[in-house]
Amino acid sequence: MISFRGVGRTYRPWFGKAVRAVDDFSLEIGAGEVVGIAGPNGAGKTTLIAMLLGFLAPTNGDISIAGLAPRAFVERFGVGYLPELMALPTFWRADDALRRLGVLAGVPPAEREGVVARGVERLGLDEHRRKRIKALSKGNFQRLGLAQALLCDNDVMVFDEPTHGLDPLWADHFQDIVGELRRPGRAIFIASHNLDELERLCDRVVIIDHGRMQRVVNIADADVAATAWVVRLTAGADQLAAHFPSCEQLSDGSWLVRAMDLDALNRALGAAIVAGARVAAVAPHESSLEHQFREAVRR
Repeated sequence: MISFRGVGRTYRPWFGKAVRAVDDFSLEIGAGEVVGIAGPNGAGKTTLIAMLLGFLAPTNGDISIAGLAPRAFVERFGVGYLPELMALPTFWRADDALRRLGVLAGVPPAEREGVVARGVERLGLDEHRRKRIKALSKGNFQRLGLAQALLCDNDVMVFDEPTHGLDPLWADHFQDIVGELRRPGRAIFIASHNLDELERLCDRVVIIDHGRMQRVVNIADADVAATAWVVRLTAGADQLAAHFPSCEQLSDGSWLVRAMDLDALNRALGAAIVAGARVAAVAPHESSLEHQFREAVRR
C-alpha cells in the first residue's frame, strides 16, 4: 500500500554544508500492517514522515500510497495524522478545535457534531471539552491531538510520538486504540522512541540511523536475545546469589542476573527454587527489540 523506493532527501542551506537526512531508504508497507520506525534523535524519522505526507519531496527515489504520489493521495483520500508537536491557537476551545479540524479533514457538516462527540468520548475529554487549549495539560492536549487524528475513517494513519506526555493509563489505552484501528485495508505507521511500545503495537519495526535503514525487525519472529534478566523474589535472595554469583540487587528490590541462554537460566533458577528461593517474576533486562536497536545503532 505504501512504497518507499530508494528514497533520499538532502537539505541544502544557503550557507554551510549540505545535510543528507535520508539516504537510499526502501520499504514496502502492506494494507493491514502496523509498522513502527525507531532511531536516535536526528536519524531521519521526521523527514521520512514529512515526505510520506507530501510536505517534502524526495531529492531522489520516489514514494507512493496506493499507486498515487503522497500529496495526491492525501488530497483525494485524506490521512489520519498526529504530529510530534501540534500547534493550535491557544484561545480555541477543545471541542471547537475538533469542529474546525473536522472541516479541514472533510467531515460532512451533517456528521460533524456526532464525530466530535465520539472523539471527545473516545479520548476521555468530556470534562475538558469547553476549556481553552492554553488551559489544557500536556497530556490532555496530546489526547486532543489523538482525537483529531481519528476524526475520519482513513485508510492510512500516521502517528509521530503518539504517547508523548500521556500518563501510563492513557499510554496503555493507546494500545487499545491501535487494536481497534487495525483492519485489512488500513496501513498504520508509528514513529516512537518508546521501544516497548513499538514492540507491543507493531508487526514490524524499522530501525534507522544517520538517514539509512539499519534493519527491519519482524516482531513475531524476533528471538529472545537477552543474557541479562530481572528476577523478583518474595524469599530466598541468598539462594539466588548462590546460584548466580554475579547477581546484583537493583534499586527497586529486584535482582539482575546473567545467564548465557534460557536453558542455563532455567537450570540455575530451578536449583535456587529447590533450595528455598521464591520467584515472583522473571523478565529480560532488555527486550529483543531493545537488543536489536542497540546492536544496529552501535554498528
